[in-house]
Parts: sequence; structure tokens; C-alpha cells
Amino acid sequence: MFWILSRTALAVYSRLPIFGPLSAAVGVIRNGDDFLLIERNDGRGVSFPGGLVHPWESAETAVSREILEETGLRVTKSLLKLRYYSCEEIPVNLIVFEVKADGQLRGSWEGTPRWLCLTEFSQRVVPSQKRIVETLCQPR
Repeated sequence: MFWILSRTALAVYSRLPIFGPLSAAVGVIRNGDDFLLIERNDGRGVSFPGGLVHPWESAETAVSREILEETGLRVTKSLLKLRYYSCEEIPVNLIVFEVKADGQLRGSWEGTPRWLCLTEFSQRVVPSQKRIVETLCQPR
């Protein structure tokens, strides 16, 4: 079901962005050299946990909600790291947080969370998030 919904929404909105650029909040969760990414159930590769910001919520609230929904983890700390515009797939303003979270990791209908090192995901990350990889995910 997620495959159909995701692919349809992407195809339609990329051709007819009736609401203009959307806003999305994304969390970068790091554990040493590994990063938490979602192996997407729509076959588009991997993405950092996050999603659309509802009109009534802040980006920080949205990233906490999305991380909980997609991974089961509760955000304990978030720090704004990057804002940028992407039109790689659909027009979107991305707000990227560096996040600390805890809890029991679990998947969702959107995909399966996986700890991956940079070489395992840098070529597979969704196009709109490649800038995150270039900017924030280089070795320390």
C-alpha cells in the first residue's frame, strides 16, 4: 500500500505542485560511524527519518513525530543543522536536525530502520536528501 501511495503522490505532485514547495523535517541520527536510515518500502532506496511538516506544527515537532512514527524512537535532543530547497523530485523546503533519540527500534509501514555506514547508503539515498549526505555525513 505504501508503495502505491508514495509513488502516486510523487508522480502527481512533481507534475502539479498545487500547494507550492512543501516543508519537510528530517533527522540525522548518528551512532559512531553509522547513521539511522529508513529502507523504504516504496523501492526508492533509503532516506533519513522524517516527513512533511503539518501547517499547524513546528519543524522540530514534526521531526520528533516522524521519527517516533518511523522508528519507534523518542527524540531527546534536536539541533537545527541545515535548511535548503530541493526540486529533485518535488519542490520541498527541507529542515534538517541533528538528533539524539532513545527507545526500542522498530519499523513502520513506510519502511525498516537500519544502521548504515556512509559507504552503504551514500549512493542509495533519495535524491532530495543527497545534500544532507554531502554536508553532514562526512567522517568526523
